[in-house]
Amino acid sequence: MSRFVRWTAVAVASALLAAGCSGGSSDDGKGGGLSWGRCKATADAPAPSSDWQCATLKVPLDWSKPDGETIGLALIRAKARGDDRVGSLLFNFGGPGASGLSMMPSYAPTVSRLRERYDLVSWDPRGVGASEGVRCRGDKEIQAAESVDVTPDTPAEEKAYFQDAADFGKGCHKDAGKLMAHVSTADSARDMDRVREALGDDRMHYFGISYGTELGGTYAHLFPKKVGRMTLDAVVDPGADTVGHAQNQARGFQRALNGYLESTGQDPREGTRKIADLLRRIDARPLPTATPGRKLTQTLAVTGLTLPLYNKESWPTLTSALDAAERGDGSELLTLADGYNDRAPSGHYGTITHSQRVISCLDDRQRPTATRTKELLPEFEKISPVFGTFLGWDTAGWCHDWPVPGQHDTPEVSAPGAAPVLVVGNTGDPATPYEGARRMADELGKGVGVMLTWRGEGHGAYGSGSDCVDSTVDAYLLDGSVPKDGKVCS
Repeated sequence: MSRFVRWTAVAVASALLAAGCSGGSSDDGKGGGLSWGRCKATADAPAPSSDWQCATLKVPLDWSKPDGETIGLALIRAKARGDDRVGSLLFNFGGPGASGLSMMPSYAPTVSRLRERYDLVSWDPRGVGASEGVRCRGDKEIQAAESVDVTPDTPAEEKAYFQDAADFGKGCHKDAGKLMAHVSTADSARDMDRVREALGDDRMHYFGISYGTELGGTYAHLFPKKVGRMTLDAVVDPGADTVGHAQNQARGFQRALNGYLESTGQDPREGTRKIADLLRRIDARPLPTATPGRKLTQTLAVTGLTLPLYNKESWPTLTSALDAAERGDGSELLTLADGYNDRAPSGHYGTITHSQRVISCLDDRQRPTATRTKELLPEFEKISPVFGTFLGWDTAGWCHDWPVPGQHDTPEVSAPGAAPVLVVGNTGDPATPYEGARRMADELGKGVGVMLTWRGEGHGAYGSGSDCVDSTVDAYLLDGSVPKDGKVCS
């Protein structure tokens, strides 16, 4: 089960093109010696159009040993269309664990204006996809784990929950080996600077979404003088620890659920109670579905609930799924959960949730105990009767008995001396609540963090229907026009 942190709305909407890298003709423009060639098709998806090129960049496995063993990072790009080129614009779509190779081509229409002056570039960060991607367990094991109750009510369920968590970590370690200690956000930030050098850019021009904002903030802290035009959208709170982050998400998803319920004419408190009652019934007796051999468990039901909350246009889908579940049919919520969990109709699961856990557990050294979690559950349930218990137990189970120690309590993002960084917060964001954007802007430092607020719904602001947001971000990235700190788009 994955945490509610990914840029899932984009991940599910994309065709998940798994663009491999091939050799091919050398770069005919700026590229720092990278050998760019046509992107290859895979068994799961065709190659993107000929607009797109792929390359592999070697970086140190261990940045404390820069001349030691190397790993390959898979890159993808489409060249700028116009003649007045600023440079490369590097994208990270979140996760951690989202594949830039898969998502960049499908996201390109959203940022088509930016391509007039930028090469659009993304990559699979270390431990992800084509860049030494990690797979912690097989498809059959993942499906079998669906029966594990992640909000345990009995000693037996609690034992099974923590055993499954420990087994997952062991599987990751077996597959990743020594890479598992070198996939942190700081490692990837250092990789980004090597990418910048290889692309031939003096400054890092960057667009980070969701977890990509934490990665961007980390880069700004490590390389403040290399920051160019940087936009952070759907911002992860850099000041939140493990428990704080989970509580932030409980608040964010409950706010989104309240907004959804109000849009259907329901009282949020009564609607929330009704959904919580449904989840308790499913916990006691999972619902049948149209998929042979699979039932809708409480865990899958909560996961299915979250997906439509990422995007207001998906709210009618949630209404249909909830109505079906009330009638005793879990099929629609199961389909939504499968979309969130990156499960294809064939039963094959992607690896984004594996990479997410490997990276986040290396970053985070906090390991709340079951006892501590139980003490916090009433507070979580008060924040959200629907999502609180799930996210409360997650604080103890996510990195339980993890094979490698974590690195910090919260990431360091202070960047004195950096160029202005545009921080975009959405007041209705469920996965990365608005308060995190304000915290990021403050922690980047005075004169660095520039706050732009959108009073909207959904995960992320750019490309979500606000001309005000889009034109402000475009002016900043294309022309270097820094908006007034505190600007509000409604």
